[in-house]
Amino acid sequence: MQLSVIIVNYNVKFLLEKCLISLQSACRNISAEIFVVDNDSSDGSRTYFDGKFTDVQFSWNTYNMGFGKANNSVLHQAKGEYVLFLNPDTMVPEDCLEKCLSFFSQHSDCGALGVRMIDGKGVFLNESKRGFPGISASFFKMFGLQRLFPRSRFFARYYLGHLPENETHTVKVLAGAFMMLSRAALQRVKGFDEDFFMYGEDIDLSCRIVQSGFKNYFYPEAYIVHYKGESTQKKSREYVNHFYGAMQIFVRKYYSKHLIKKSFLLAAIEFQKRMALCIRLF
Repeated sequence: MQLSVIIVNYNVKFLLEKCLISLQSACRNISAEIFVVDNDSSDGSRTYFDGKFTDVQFSWNTYNMGFGKANNSVLHQAKGEYVLFLNPDTMVPEDCLEKCLSFFSQHSDCGALGVRMIDGKGVFLNESKRGFPGISASFFKMFGLQRLFPRSRFFARYYLGHLPENETHTVKVLAGAFMMLSRAALQRVKGFDEDFFMYGEDIDLSCRIVQSGFKNYFYPEAYIVHYKGESTQKKSREYVNHFYGAMQIFVRKYYSKHLIKKSFLLAAIEFQKRMALCIRLF
């Protein structure tokens, strides 16, 4: 088995259907298996997919266990030499997966691979390639300096704005919307950290892959369309709590030995969280 694809679904049944159709075409010339884990969707996903996509292995959770834990729940079943974590609100071109597998075969140091992501209008998504969210990079992002200087090596280091988006690069962080990992890398990192319920788990996984001795590659010769954020309401209190809560977990995990940096980042995150909640109210 060359490839195992794992998708976590939550209330996006129509987008998931389009994603699966595109996946079937993309897997036509490779040996692959597809898993869908549903996190207790309330949009009738289970009924909707009854009898459809009989080659897809569906799992139906009775509660929302979060993104990382849902992926991990079927990871032990995956038989592929490579494993792709894929969002349901994506569409995969026919040649995307074959290109990615070919890249892995030519780069033995590649632990994880991300591709060029564009939105529904064809606009490049900056989160396709990211740097480590260090104290200065996080500060510049949170307080808007990155937007003012989007190509700066200094101010735009969070999204690596100085690196051309059409060239292959090694990067620190890839996006969880499309992360293809080698079996060797997975054996070292053991999947997602389940302390992250939603958001931040892809940053953490990317960092652990690098720490384990592998490299993360941004590979723009392959691309996907990502209709980002369709399964979340970004103005909801739940979204705000999960998003900023994930940032706080990350800071506590990676800055435990740097008390001043940790305190500064936690204070900045709390400020941003309160601002987001205020904006939501008004």
